[in-house]
This record gives sequence, C-alpha cells and structure tokens, in this order.
Amino acid sequence: MPDFEVVPTDPMDSGDAPTRVRAAIVDHPGAAPRIGVIDAARRRKETTLVRVLGAALNPLDISIAAGLVPVVRHEEPYVPGIECTGVVVQSDQFLPGDPVYGECHPSPTSAGCFASHVVLSDTDLLSLPAGVDPVQAVAVGNSGVAAFLPLVELGGLRKGDGVLILGATGAVGKLAVQISREHGAGRIVAVGRDATALEQTRALGAHATVELQTGEGVESLADRLRAAAPSIDLVLDGLFGTPLEAALRVCGPRARVVNIGNSVGPEISLSAGLLRGRQVSLTGFAGFYTPLTQKRLALEWLWGALMADRLHLDVVRRPLDDLPAAWADQQGSPHTKTVIVPDAQILAGFSRRR
Repeated sequence: MPDFEVVPTDPMDSGDAPTRVRAAIVDHPGAAPRIGVIDAARRRKETTLVRVLGAALNPLDISIAAGLVPVVRHEEPYVPGIECTGVVVQSDQFLPGDPVYGECHPSPTSAGCFASHVVLSDTDLLSLPAGVDPVQAVAVGNSGVAAFLPLVELGGLRKGDGVLILGATGAVGKLAVQISREHGAGRIVAVGRDATALEQTRALGAHATVELQTGEGVESLADRLRAAAPSIDLVLDGLFGTPLEAALRVCGPRARVVNIGNSVGPEISLSAGLLRGRQVSLTGFAGFYTPLTQKRLALEWLWGALMADRLHLDVVRRPLDDLPAAWADQQGSPHTKTVIVPDAQILAGFSRRR
C-alpha cells in the first residue's frame, strides 16, 4: 500500500523515475481531496511509467470518492483520477517520450491519475496521434466515449435520424450534439436545465432546445418535446426519471433509447403497451465497465475530429494544487470540462517539441 503523507512543500526527486510524487489524496468516502506526496509505485512487467500531462476531472471521480460506486468503494486513502494523457518515462511496450492516453483504476493500492506520475497497465494505454493537443485529447476521452458509443454503436445512429439528447448541457451532451451532427442526423434536439448552456448547443449543431422546468409533469413535457421534434429515432438519455418517461411517449416506431445516467432520478414508470406498441429498444451503457480495447475506435474518431477542427469543447486547465477547488466546482455540474495539469512547464515543453 502506498505511504500517504501530507507535505507542505514540493520535494520532488530528480531523474526519470521519482521515488516520491505529488498527488491528490482522498482520505475516506465523502472526503474532498487534499494535495500531498506519496511513495511512487514501482513499475513492473507489462506496466508503463507515465509522466502526466493532463488528467480530466469527471463526475465518476466524484461518485467513486463519495462511495456511490459499490464495486470500487475505497474506505482507505487513495489517489483519484480515472484518465490522463502523458509521456512515457519507462516501458517495455512504448518508447520513452511517446505520448499516450491512459485509463486508471484507482484504489488504495493503485494510484489514480491526479498525480505527477502514474504507473499503468500496458493494456490501459493507447498511443496518441501526432499533432493532437494532450489536454484536449483527455478532455474528450471519457466524456466523448460516453456519447459516441451509445449513439453510434449501441444506438446505430443513421443519416437523417431525429436525435433527442436528454442532458445536453454538460460535456457529454455537448459532444453528443456534435457527434450527431457529424454523422448526419436530420434533427437534433437538446434538452437540459440551463438556458445559457442550451443556447450554446445550437452553435454546436442542435436544431432545437427544450428547457426543463421544475415540477413539470410527464404529459406537459412530452407535448413540448413533440413540438420540438415531431419524429424521434434515437434518444441519448443522461437523466432518467420524468424526462425519459416523456421522451418515450414521443419516440417513433422502432426508436432506440440508450441510457447513460440518472441525474434526475433512479426509477421510471414504463407502460408495457408503449414499449411493445412502438417496438422501442431500451438499453444502457456504462464506460466504467467497458475495456479500453472496445473504446479505441471511438477515441480515434474523437481525436481525429479534434485535429480536423470538427469537434469543440470548452476546457478549463487548472494546476494540481487547484484540484480541491475544481472538485467542489464539479459537484455543482459546471458546463465546461476541467483538466488538471500537474506541471505546466512540462506540458509547454512537450507542446514545443511537437
């Protein structure tokens, strides 16, 4: 188990493979992270030591730390962070200096990505394409996959489809609007609570928006959805609850519905007659349970779209010391994506070399 210790200064070992690294530490379920120094993990066979360039802050990081994900609940201190980009320091699989994208599985015995360095399994790493911005690349990683795979693979997005995005104002929703646009959706309707963020989705490709209203009933919301989208073929649902119940009432025959979250509520009331009568397919997706090998094509598409300037996401870069404040901001559901940059000088040097 790593030796967790609070250190007020920044004592970093010199050399390529440090014995101590700065990192964020969550002490117990529900605790906010603090910044300290830990013993660096030792690289073993089939693992790679990576110097972190950028680590994305995701809602899943908050849920794990709060103890809301039973399969990864951590009662003891651990370093959070589920994804990063970085440069290879030591590896048997990759060359030193190679830029990579990595997925972390943080636990009390395996540090996550909110650190200056991290050791990852070789199977949890992908090479980054030449020319992609590592901060943007990680910003669209988990969030982009959560939009791309449900829409394109599970949902079978086709040219001309009417697409309804429930929860369109966050990073996943905004990327979903753009992915739908790039795949030729005929009409895209964005649904969410924040009027300003909803208006931003129009610039990204949404043809119409529907603002959720507190306390509104299913039938009233269904009427407003129907007015915005007379024909719905595909629903990406990040809300569940009343919005999904309303959306199911306006789905067309053989519509596909993919659920990726339940921020409004964990349960719905579903009529068997509605499901069978319209032959609606309803399924779910969780990137947490999907191996990186199954995400590769999605990530490559996302990075290619970034480099072709066909994909845009508002990204806020913050130093590791700002993570506690960024963590609090994330709990308020910001409409931007935060990427933690452990060392701005290292990132700048990498960018110049590119």
